[in-house]
Amino acid sequence: MEISVIRKRVTETIERAKRGAAERRARADEAGRAYSQFLDTIAVPLFRQVANVLRADGYLFTLFTPSGSVRLSSDRHAEDFIEVILETTGAGPQVVGHVSRSRGRRVDEINRELGDPAAIDEEDLLDFVLKALEPFVER
Repeated sequence: MEISVIRKRVTETIERAKRGAAERRARADEAGRAYSQFLDTIAVPLFRQVANVLRADGYLFTLFTPSGSVRLSSDRHAEDFIEVILETTGAGPQVVGHVSRSRGRRVDEINRELGDPAAIDEEDLLDFVLKALEPFVER
């Protein structure tokens, strides 16, 4: 092969990679803005209401809102929690529900994609939280 052909194909590959990276960054930025709004208007208020109901029924859970997520954590075991985060490393940005539950020395973790941050409503999120809560409240 001639060097001019190789050079042209390498240059095209570099340009294609740069365009792809720029498009991914733009999608991630847009998803980040939508996720921030989702946290403020849907996730944090809903998690706060669930925490209040659980506390009133004698289940000790605390709400944490670290930067970029919301977490409902058991006061009994630090490894027991339900949280919602934005995952931007996959094919497209997705809101992911993360559940961690300890059983003795073993810790079971489950991740579930909830969807695009702009498309998730209160009902979708509540369904996830209630399903995730079942093992924590079955006495």
